Amino acid sequence: MPTDARKQPWRILVTGVGGAPGFDLSRSLLRLGCHVIGTDANPLAPGLLLPDTTPYTAVPAGHPDYGADLLRLCRELRPDAIVSTVEQELSKLVALRRPLAGLGVRTWLPDQRAVDACTDKAAFHQVLTEHRIPTPRTFLPHEIDEALDGHPLVVKPRCGQGAQSVHFCRTKDQARVLCEPVPEPIVQEQLKGREFTADCLVDRSGRASVILRHRLLVKGGLAVVSSTFRHRKVEEHVRATLAAVGATGVCCVQGFICEDRPQQVVMTEVNARIAGGFPASEAAGADLVGQFLKGLFGLPVDHDRLQYRPGVRLTKYIETLAAGEGTT
Repeated sequence: MPTDARKQPWRILVTGVGGAPGFDLSRSLLRLGCHVIGTDANPLAPGLLLPDTTPYTAVPAGHPDYGADLLRLCRELRPDAIVSTVEQELSKLVALRRPLAGLGVRTWLPDQRAVDACTDKAAFHQVLTEHRIPTPRTFLPHEIDEALDGHPLVVKPRCGQGAQSVHFCRTKDQARVLCEPVPEPIVQEQLKGREFTADCLVDRSGRASVILRHRLLVKGGLAVVSSTFRHRKVEEHVRATLAAVGATGVCCVQGFICEDRPQQVVMTEVNARIAGGFPASEAAGADLVGQFLKGLFGLPVDHDRLQYRPGVRLTKYIETLAAGEGTT
């Protein structure tokens, strides 16, 4: 590991730069003066074209050579730390922490139990139910008969991120049919209410800062219009959820404010990585990436720097990053 955690500029390897979390995180790190090594399994990933970064096409997390390829890259490019924005990589990185540390590469990851709770929606439901935290009723395919009649349902992959393979339906029979093409499906009750995300930083002592934002317009699972807000009960439920799953470092929590329920706040998931819409929190004044970097390198997190202004709206849109002749 670096002999001086305060050395600058840090070399940070960011995975998944083809998605919004990795793309925007790379830009934030560049603004903070870091050298960014951007990786993605897709050679056409937009983040590989970001100026002033070192791009690298990596093997996907499910490939048997993923670990060997990552360690080889770290030996060649000598990053000071690795930050993953890809859910499927987290278990692999937890297993690789020791060899990465041997190469001087820092990580800030939860333990495997927490990763399981965050990446497996059935496990998440079980953990929150055990802690009596409101969460959608969740059923495996063979349990569909237990769902309430007349309630809209959602069929989605048990593991995965974004809105991929997510289907909405109104009856149990429709849910059974929709389960067939969905990989490892689960069925959940469909919630009605205001959807929110909490951008969070949990320091190594377990203290959490929480920045709340409404997901006003969502496309492909990504909040393209967000607005920060404050809500005491929502923040309490977010903190309870973080503690229940054992989250640490930068992460995000999602849920709904449902006015028609006795328990108005219902928690739907935790991502053990930075969220795609986190720039809204930074626009509202929270030094999310800067304080995450401090914690990553063993420095105290300044939670006062994670205060934010409510009512700040951020709108994202597609931009043209590069144009010119290329090969297919």
